[in-house]
Amino acid sequence: MIHNTKELVDIQEKFLDMEVKSFGREVIEFIDESASAFHVVKNCSDILEENNFLRLMPQEKWKLKKGGKYFFKKSSSTIIAFTVGENIDIKKGFKIFAAHTDSPCFKIKPNPEMITENILRLNTEVYGGPILNTWFDRPLSVAGRIIVKGKNIFSPKTIKVKIDKPIMTIPNLAIHQNREVNNGVRIDRQNDVLPVISLINKKFEKEEFLTKLILENVDIKREDILDFDLYVYCWEKGCLLGANEEMISSPKIDNLASVYTGLLGLFEASKNEDKINLFVAFDNEEIGSATKQGADSNYLLNTLERIALTLGFNRLEFLQMVENSFMLSADAAHAAHPAHISKTDPTNRGKMNEGLSLKISAKQRYTSDAYSISVIKQLIEGTDIKIQSFVNESNEPGGSTIGPISATHLGIDSVDVGVPMLAMHSAREMCGVYDIFFLKELAKEFFSKG
Repeated sequence: MIHNTKELVDIQEKFLDMEVKSFGREVIEFIDESASAFHVVKNCSDILEENNFLRLMPQEKWKLKKGGKYFFKKSSSTIIAFTVGENIDIKKGFKIFAAHTDSPCFKIKPNPEMITENILRLNTEVYGGPILNTWFDRPLSVAGRIIVKGKNIFSPKTIKVKIDKPIMTIPNLAIHQNREVNNGVRIDRQNDVLPVISLINKKFEKEEFLTKLILENVDIKREDILDFDLYVYCWEKGCLLGANEEMISSPKIDNLASVYTGLLGLFEASKNEDKINLFVAFDNEEIGSATKQGADSNYLLNTLERIALTLGFNRLEFLQMVENSFMLSADAAHAAHPAHISKTDPTNRGKMNEGLSLKISAKQRYTSDAYSISVIKQLIEGTDIKIQSFVNESNEPGGSTIGPISATHLGIDSVDVGVPMLAMHSAREMCGVYDIFFLKELAKEFFSKG
């Protein structure tokens, strides 16, 4: 029997803690299954289909219905999902939640096999800006896509591949041969970060070693393979971390945590009556977004216009809808590092489990301004969602996001938010489990209100 208000509050907090950590495990599972951007999009599309979203083919004529739920893909690595209100009000426009599917890693080059002594390594190219030394001495594997012949030479088929076992590592040089390693050593991107995948013997055949390994994991014929986009990924799984399991340690938190929370926010939002809610996860943010499937293209703008015209609106009405739209750009944010406090702003530091960071930059490397931040403050009124301001220390240039890029193409109000985290771009990153839950709840409020 509950005797007082404090006991009731304690019980409510306990149940909330259980819910938050359960959701944290969901996020970890999604990340563990998403070894490449292609797998991210495949996992998103599976979730969408399970929730009765209809897949559209970009090459075909669309037929959209009021009250409908739809999704489609671009290059197998960018995905857009949207819901159409029953009675669309032009003045409500589009509500857009944007994230990205890619993470820093290593892309495997063509003809990758390289033998030194009796050791076989794979030739790779650095993708994005990883913290290179964090990839050393870890169990690694391969994931990506294989392109095979189809009926139309301009439309070959894509087959995803993921080797779910530790097959290689990038070994460090022993300290006895590198005495200055703890004082900081330059890492050669062409030589030092090539993963060891096998040892040769008398029966060893170097030619197409990787292709043969891939063929053991997919049901296709060698003669059908045309090319591949394969990446090295960190095989170790994510986990809850800390004495009270209050943190998450995992690869790819940047930015798969945002992808999963945004997608679930779209599902969990209250019934959409009068607007178009849209979730987009772009590829190639980590290399500048200037690709056909990246944020620095007209892909999203063209998609919004296509949706509006297909629903019977004219171009003038579409432009009016754009002016009434709003975008929430969700990407990782920096938490204050306890050993490097001087790297963070004196009064606007991110703290784990203290709320989502509203990312602000005078140089507009983030899109947030007083107007868009005010929208977020009103969205969370009456909820348990916490927010905090984040500004880079003035001597640190900081990073950027898809927010400013997309807002430039669309010309709409936008805000940049992120989960505060440590070790951004490491092979394993760390964040607070409550902050990820707050982002999912914010996505739900974002799609429900307005």
